[in-house]
Amino acid sequence: MENFVVTVGRQFGSMGRPIAKKVAEMLDISYYDRDIVEEVSKRMNAPLSLISDKEEGAKFGLGKYAKMLRPLGSGTTDLQDKIFSVQECVLQDFADKGPCIMVGRCSDYLMRDHKNLLRVYIYSPLDARVRNCVQYFGMTEEKGRKMCVDVDKARKAYHRHYAGYDPGSTEYMDLMLNSNNFGIDGTAKLLTNVIQENFGL
Repeated sequence: MENFVVTVGRQFGSMGRPIAKKVAEMLDISYYDRDIVEEVSKRMNAPLSLISDKEEGAKFGLGKYAKMLRPLGSGTTDLQDKIFSVQECVLQDFADKGPCIMVGRCSDYLMRDHKNLLRVYIYSPLDARVRNCVQYFGMTEEKGRKMCVDVDKARKAYHRHYAGYDPGSTEYMDLMLNSNNFGIDGTAKLLTNVIQENFGL
């Protein structure tokens, strides 16, 4: 079997990240998330603070969740475009290494020409996502609801700018999963089964 890539887009609070990580563990394949940002930082010889935009996050009182508002930093359009260009090279190199799961960062768009690709989007009703923010992230309900709205808005703007379509657009997805129906473990098992069937594992 040739290398395959599974890209996972997700709504904030849908638990898409832990689900994707669990699937990678179950399949014993590589998992790429913040590794992408770190590698971009290394190749650009730029500090992670530039890429993650921590100061901007502190300004808005978002703390460690600030990086989710701006998937790969902020600044001038030229800088963002340069970061995105380097990110594309990083993802292509990661895909060439072996089977993997990539989370967010327009990976569904950047991997669109990959021969063996499965594009997944994980979503959940807003109230369920707010509960997850309270239970798993230790946020207040008010903070969780604001984060769900703000992060999704930022991700949509970022994705629409570079990919030309909204994250989770059914026209560009192969599988849409409501994680609220199956929970983290159940969604991970379901996705693992689909991947195994799809790629003949």
